Amino acid sequence: METMVTTSRTHVHEPRTAEGVRALEAVLADPAGTLLGLDFDGTLAPIVDDPSAAHVQPGVVHALGRLGRHLGKIAVVTGRPVRTALSLGGFEGVDGLETMSILGQYGVERWDAVTGEISEPPPPAGVAGAEDELPDLLQSLGLEAALVEHKGRALGVHTRQLPEPRKAFEALREPVAALAARHDLVVEPGKNVLELRAHGTDKGDAVRTLVAETGARTVVYAGDDLGDLPAFEAVAALRGTGAAGLLVYSHSSEEETLGHLADLEVTGPDEVAGWLTALADALDRA
Repeated sequence: METMVTTSRTHVHEPRTAEGVRALEAVLADPAGTLLGLDFDGTLAPIVDDPSAAHVQPGVVHALGRLGRHLGKIAVVTGRPVRTALSLGGFEGVDGLETMSILGQYGVERWDAVTGEISEPPPPAGVAGAEDELPDLLQSLGLEAALVEHKGRALGVHTRQLPEPRKAFEALREPVAALAARHDLVVEPGKNVLELRAHGTDKGDAVRTLVAETGARTVVYAGDDLGDLPAFEAVAALRGTGAAGLLVYSHSSEEETLGHLADLEVTGPDEVAGWLTALADALDRA
């Protein structure tokens, strides 16, 4: 059985699994009972050398605004600080996104469009200590050109801009893990980035929180790398409780981990934007 979402301009990817087909049918039949969760970098915005320049893909915000008129809840779930995602996303004040939420730092921070308020717990003490040690560590490995991104409650060590980014990434894995352990932090690997952050919540916890708040009967989640794995696992577990779940993988050549778990695969933020637009078209028709 095939379920197809199309526009007059685009033939859009369809789910390749029976669970995915069932979930897409559930979205179309019961949009008000649907939660749409979305990663930011690599899903809504392209991965770029300078993280501060990672704006969402053209068309994404417009498509989300259209979807927001139908779906029960739209939320961005990201490792980024909430303020950064809000600034780079351009979501605030958009028609259709009046009930949108952003869960930042893997769910520790939060912004809700309904109130406009941001919740930001103070950063853990270990982040400052790790930041102090990082320059010497990078210099000792000959990787002082790696970009260190301060994210408030976390630190990102990016190797993308180095001559051999993957080799540098692998060279940093063990030393950064040891540094994190000394400061009671954990390491979250991503696409040519190692993130040091506090123990606690992950994207799976964030998805479960949103489902509990909304009572969603269908959950669609789109992500692109290892940080999204807990969210994928949470949606898969929710299927066991009777909910419908659609897992969308924003594929790139840098990360293959989520491919075997996904119901639907698209190639990067361009195709994510196209799929969101096609879904909005289908819901408008319905």
